[in-house]
Amino acid sequence: MSSTLRVRWTIAPAIAPRPFINCNRCGGFRSYKCSEKFRVNANGKRIDVWLIYRCVSCDNSWNFTILERQNRHDIEPALLTALESNDPAIARRFAFDAAALRSRAGRVEESPDATVRKELLEGEPGRADALALDLRLKGTTPLRLGRLLAGELGISRSRLQALDHRRRLSIEPDGAKGLRKPVRDGLAVRIDLAGEAECRAILSAACR
Repeated sequence: MSSTLRVRWTIAPAIAPRPFINCNRCGGFRSYKCSEKFRVNANGKRIDVWLIYRCVSCDNSWNFTILERQNRHDIEPALLTALESNDPAIARRFAFDAAALRSRAGRVEESPDATVRKELLEGEPGRADALALDLRLKGTTPLRLGRLLAGELGISRSRLQALDHRRRLSIEPDGAKGLRKPVRDGLAVRIDLAGEAECRAILSAACR
């Protein structure tokens, strides 16, 4: 009787997206890195907040608007305190919002580097012969699913394709084309490993 190892992977981008800004010091477009510092300006009851970015070449600054002419009373006190104290978690939350950053800067560079936290939900690697992955994503990443699976499971991408051709790999809701796409939140991956070489090694890698 077949047994399935169920594991949740939570993928978090390791490097915040970097906008490409026309740097007036360098005289051309340059990559800008998040400084994790906010600039908060109060004009009466109105608050403006920017997340400060720095040119990687000359350290010139560029401000990414977080709040604009916002009434102080409309801002949650805890959020305002966090912004004023340069809270790292809040800075990370805004820095990893690639869609918002792209709407302001236009061109954004995203790194495929990511960390993966693995949580065993059900089953034992030594007794299972199938793998079911629940993928959760914190932020956006250009990291392709095929590269993620190959790296974390210790197998080649050609072997993943072979498993797909033999109908031993399924990806919901994207199907096999999902291997060539960036990882998305909520993807469900199932791999039938019954009779496969290194089955135990693959299952062990899936949860450690």
